[in-house]
Amino acid sequence: MTRPDREDPRTLGDASAAVHAGNAFDARTGAIKTPLTLANSYEFPYDPTSLSWEETDQLLYTRASGANQLGLQAKLARLEGGEAAIALASGVAATHAIFFTYLNAGDHVVASNHLYEATFNLLAEIFPAKYGITATLVDIADLDAVAAAMRPETKLVFTETLGNPTTSVADLPALAAVAHAHDALLVVDSTFTPPPVLRPLEHGADLVLHSITKYINGHGDGLGGAVIGRTSLIDPLKQLAMMDVGGIIAPFNAWLITRGAVTLPLRMRHINASAQRVAEFLDADPRVAWVRYPGLASHPQRALAARLMPNGCSGMMAFAPHGDTEALNAFVSRLRLITSATSLGHDESLIAHFARTGPRQDLYGPPFTEQGTLRLSIGLEDTDDLIADLDTALG
Repeated sequence: MTRPDREDPRTLGDASAAVHAGNAFDARTGAIKTPLTLANSYEFPYDPTSLSWEETDQLLYTRASGANQLGLQAKLARLEGGEAAIALASGVAATHAIFFTYLNAGDHVVASNHLYEATFNLLAEIFPAKYGITATLVDIADLDAVAAAMRPETKLVFTETLGNPTTSVADLPALAAVAHAHDALLVVDSTFTPPPVLRPLEHGADLVLHSITKYINGHGDGLGGAVIGRTSLIDPLKQLAMMDVGGIIAPFNAWLITRGAVTLPLRMRHINASAQRVAEFLDADPRVAWVRYPGLASHPQRALAARLMPNGCSGMMAFAPHGDTEALNAFVSRLRLITSATSLGHDESLIAHFARTGPRQDLYGPPFTEQGTLRLSIGLEDTDDLIADLDTALG
């Protein structure tokens, strides 16, 4: 048996690594937690002319890395199983950083047609108009369609582990094979499925990104984004997106998210179990028109989800009660515990109502274009309380 050593997070299990990875005792005070360092500059050595301003892991100026950011990056790399990580100002900043760093004019991306709205806008509108970078959006579950969309100029295959908000499941090993056969990178947004639920790098992904605002922070009080992968792929992101573009994470947000990540394995254990029970309740209720949750036998990709996420399928689901848009609004208004608000992965359960039709919704097809969609993020409340709230609101 390997002796655990907090100085070497590779010797630690997930829960231990969440606590200790990236944390350093404070030499000045003896504090056993890395303190919040609200500084934008750090003291030079005796001979500053010897410094390399290209180095992003030294403490000189916070745009080139701050003390709390370095600790957070070490924790994220260990939790995700990567060599290195970069923490940025938001999940969208992390997504933009990948596109900005690894795409040039004339390049092409194959991406899922079930994407977070800001990612959709970057690929479908902003990068084509500004940089001449094109994207083909396909049903990521249709591997033949993915392969057919690949071109000689394709540099990235981009997907979410679970489509937002459809919960479609990406076959990561198969997508990695397609991408690598065309010398392209597989980039995976795993915001819906944080470690230890799923680690895309173990399934062939080259880069995994998170809005660490969500599950990794877990408390709805800090904004950030991260990319994890091989050092050779993370270093260019640090040079361009952090040093030259300046999308740095604020020290206070880095400190908040580091603190929140300590309980990530414990939170996800409860959320996995609670979401499964809530989804089963909705799936069995005749007042509900449809439910999509990867842990349900009724999910079209249940077998794939079970292979990728054998210990639970995270806390995101989509559903709709019978009725029109007004019926969905009335249902949400009757909830007394679940909060109607955007975002996900918080300590409190959140529900968001998406329109039945629109430029993006039309890509999803039925049932999402029939009643509209309620996206439910399960939080840390008692499962029985959540089920009782949904039951009462269903009337």
